Amino acid sequence: MSECIQLSFAVCRIGIYTCFRALCCKGPPPPRPEYDLVCIGLTGSGKTSLLSQLCSESPENIVSTTGFSIKAVPFQNAILNVKELGGADNIRKYWSRYYQGSQGVIFVLDSASSEDDLETARNELHSALQHPQLCTLPFLILANHQDKPAARSVQEASKEWCCEEQTCHWQRSSPADVRRRRFCRIRGVENMLCSA
Repeated sequence: MSECIQLSFAVCRIGIYTCFRALCCKGPPPPRPEYDLVCIGLTGSGKTSLLSQLCSESPENIVSTTGFSIKAVPFQNAILNVKELGGADNIRKYWSRYYQGSQGVIFVLDSASSEDDLETARNELHSALQHPQLCTLPFLILANHQDKPAARSVQEASKEWCCEEQTCHWQRSSPADVRRRRFCRIRGVENMLCSA
């Protein structure tokens, strides 16, 4: 009888040890890759609201960014570290100081803004597209405020912003004469959030 009890205790010890190893000894999950992005656009285009929504933060008390802010946007397979740069006239001239180390660019466009603001935004976008630290990076142009009555559709924004097929996929020669391809895409914010 004592052999039977000892055998039962041995089986229990093995079972407990196996469960312990399975639960506690797996180790931490592998780290998710992190990507550094820069988010630019004019004041009021919706950069802060967009990032707050992506971070599942409350839309209450959103204040326009003065200077810059950094947010970590977690996704299932990666983390995006987004540097949001303020879009006021006196801040835009300093944007280029924050480009270093970026791996992609998000340009937020207020698709319901005035023609003058659209022209200013277009000039800022083209300036960013030609900047040496950004000229080879992927650009995502988000047409925000699609819910407003005066909003231009994504197709209208694409035509106005010259991001059609022939200019959207363009090549640039580097000093070493290496061909690099640029891909820019204009999407409506509601489409981007639904497909994320």
